[in-house]
Amino acid sequence: MTPLPFFQVDAFSDRPFAGNPAAVMPLDHWLDDAVMQAIGAENNLAETAFTVPSARDDADFDLRWFTPTVEMEMCGHATLASAHILLKGERIRFSTRSGVLTVTRDPDDPSFLRLDMPATQVEPADLPEVIAALGVDGDAFRNRSGNGNALVLLKDEDAVRAVRPDFAALRQLPYLVSVTAPGASQDIASRVFAAHHGIEEDPVTGAAHTALVPFWADRLGRNRFSALQASARGGLLDCELKGDRVILGGRAVTVIEGFFQL
Repeated sequence: MTPLPFFQVDAFSDRPFAGNPAAVMPLDHWLDDAVMQAIGAENNLAETAFTVPSARDDADFDLRWFTPTVEMEMCGHATLASAHILLKGERIRFSTRSGVLTVTRDPDDPSFLRLDMPATQVEPADLPEVIAALGVDGDAFRNRSGNGNALVLLKDEDAVRAVRPDFAALRQLPYLVSVTAPGASQDIASRVFAAHHGIEEDPVTGAAHTALVPFWADRLGRNRFSALQASARGGLLDCELKGDRVILGGRAVTVIEGFFQL
């Protein structure tokens, strides 16, 4: 059997058992796609991140993400987790299906990481099937890029926490679905459901915030604010909109180190 390095990291958290867990598996070369998908299913986490050293001049590593059922176009928390494991200096660059994603250390707090991702704009949309699956009354928005974000704006954080989706219905809809509202303790609050991608509720979702950050920057009238993802595990994100980029700040904690035997 071949041992492959394995790390499990709680991303967007400063302590174990919070934030969003991701597996990180640094490789020397890519495994077959079917094998990486099988490993993602075996790990049964929201994402397993695989990296290999990059041959590109503008990247340090190539990075791919797998849920238990599909490969993703974008994943923020597993990118932050990968940087937590691989970052040796002040900056690391990942070549991905969504372009080059950069993670830097905060110069005043080296344990605080900032992830640079492309911003995603959403527009008002008629999504009665999403509204029905969520069982809510709110305004719907969507985009057609990335993981296919669909947003539903609710009145307050209590309404966000109260959502009880019909996951069987959500699994039939090709969206990364967020419910969001002004926050109570933070500037905004959200929950994110990725049933179509094999995860019913994602604990903390960087990809969803590529849409949530420009959405709320416009409504708050400022480009920097705090965000709570109000899942059972919970997560905090420092959010900034810089032109057509979203900068998400947070911490990460390694909870498991070992080897995957293949």
